[in-house]
Amino acid sequence: MEFFVGTFWAFVPAIVAIVLALITKQVYLSLFVGIFTGAMFLAGGNPVEAISNLFITMANQLGGNGGILVFLVILGIFAVLMVKTGGSKAYGEWASSKIKTKAGAELATVGLGALIFVDDYFNCLTVGSAMRPVTDKHKVSHAKLAYLIDATAAPICIIAPISSWAAAVAGYAGDNGIVTFIKTIPFNMYALLTIGFMVVTVLLKLDFFKMKRNEKIAEKTGDLNAGEKELPTEDVQMDAKVKGKVINLVFPVVTLIICCVGAMIYNGYFYDWDAGVIGTTLQSENVLEAFSNCDAGSALAMGSFIALVITFIFYIVTKAISFKGCMSSIAEGFKSMVPAILILTFAWTLGALMGAKGEGIDEAGEIIMDGTLNAKAFVQANISADSMAIGIIPFVFFLLACFISFATGTSWGTFGVLIPIATAVMSATSNEGLFFLTMSAVLAGAVYGDHVSPISDTTIMASSGAQCNHIDHVKTQLPYATAVALISGITYLITGFVTATSIGTSYGASAGITLAIGFGLLALVLVGLYFLEKKGIVDKMDDAISGFFNKLSRHPEERPIEETIQGSTEVDDQLEDMKEPKE
Repeated sequence: MEFFVGTFWAFVPAIVAIVLALITKQVYLSLFVGIFTGAMFLAGGNPVEAISNLFITMANQLGGNGGILVFLVILGIFAVLMVKTGGSKAYGEWASSKIKTKAGAELATVGLGALIFVDDYFNCLTVGSAMRPVTDKHKVSHAKLAYLIDATAAPICIIAPISSWAAAVAGYAGDNGIVTFIKTIPFNMYALLTIGFMVVTVLLKLDFFKMKRNEKIAEKTGDLNAGEKELPTEDVQMDAKVKGKVINLVFPVVTLIICCVGAMIYNGYFYDWDAGVIGTTLQSENVLEAFSNCDAGSALAMGSFIALVITFIFYIVTKAISFKGCMSSIAEGFKSMVPAILILTFAWTLGALMGAKGEGIDEAGEIIMDGTLNAKAFVQANISADSMAIGIIPFVFFLLACFISFATGTSWGTFGVLIPIATAVMSATSNEGLFFLTMSAVLAGAVYGDHVSPISDTTIMASSGAQCNHIDHVKTQLPYATAVALISGITYLITGFVTATSIGTSYGASAGITLAIGFGLLALVLVGLYFLEKKGIVDKMDDAISGFFNKLSRHPEERPIEETIQGSTEVDDQLEDMKEPKE
């Protein structure tokens, strides 16, 4: 066991899970194989001990994340109720009368995602339930909807001062953590550039690679899942006799937001972390401190439960649904969330075995044997300001955060690993601009890794919220997110060296330089992509890449129709063949 702990081997279980998931498209099996690999490392190759410890760890993760699981189930119940009462359909019809274009539907999704900034879990599932009827009406593929949801979840939360993410970062950042978090916002290139990239590509109707193929299929045939039939949940059907009202969707969503925000504030004021319970002694002095102190999982569970009770009463009083219908929705809502809960349980177990939040190394530099693979110790042992030029430090931390978050599927775990290290590394410098640039590089890299990782909880929930095949969501959004990550990395590399000089040492100057370089590079990339797309060069690249991988996986004649559709001139003819004959 000691051979694997605190070394690069700690990341191998996640690499195994991710590679298998992308190759086989079997998420559950791939995650379990990754978990078993990690358990075998810890058990020194003893399969009996590995299996035993695997399920002990899984049980602990279920208990530790119980609040989040309750919150997910309640959101599933809300989604079922909105369909059964006709609220989703009525809202979709109302929004369709106001939103006339496909771009308008996509921008409305982005706008709603930006408004629901308190928590990424809440964001993914609420936006999906509310906007899917609207985007379906305008034939937006579920892969595109999942990308829009995912790109307005973590990237929005990480720049919102009042959110569960702000609370997490503030907790890791130590004294005046919330102030430190707020000061990182102008430097958080991945979050800011993702929002800009998303809005511009929607306005320019700029799609590429597999996302473009999915969009073409959706537009021409109405198949919003591009042939992928293994979806995260089952759609609940509305009774045809029910005449839904928009209020049946708006009321529960607004109630849910108010109750969840209120519960987070209340929890933060009175939650005693030492005892692990809500007490009567005041724990926070103001609202910002309350957000920083709250236990987001238990707060969201409490808030969503209160909102559900209020919604039950509202629906029964207004005769939107019977008491019996409300009760049956509980089981249906739970059932709809089982796939997401199963994947999350596996992802949490994998992260726990890897030790993204491990004990690290002690004061003597020795690896602490904490019962995990202690991935944190590997990072701590290999990063220091003495081993690299000071200007390159933000870029290095960005890369590390990208890798750790992608491999572990947790941005919060990455915060826990890298923020204390970044603080220690940069404490020796008096360069305020460089300090906040490095801190924001950690946050930005962690969000990117979380955004694209197949084992990330928010990626899983975005798939569920959009009713999109999970692996299809990962594949379609990867080029979009990676393009922004490359721009962000280059920005941190350039700005790091500029800030290390006397030009940008102050906070204001460094922030201004970072924003100017980041958005300047984004504009260049978007112009370049637009030009290459119009010339058909992107489609040719896609054809070549897809052809290569298709040859590896199967014979051309065995390829399903959605994989044969490319950006070539034959696409319209192929799509016409897919249509049903007109009467």
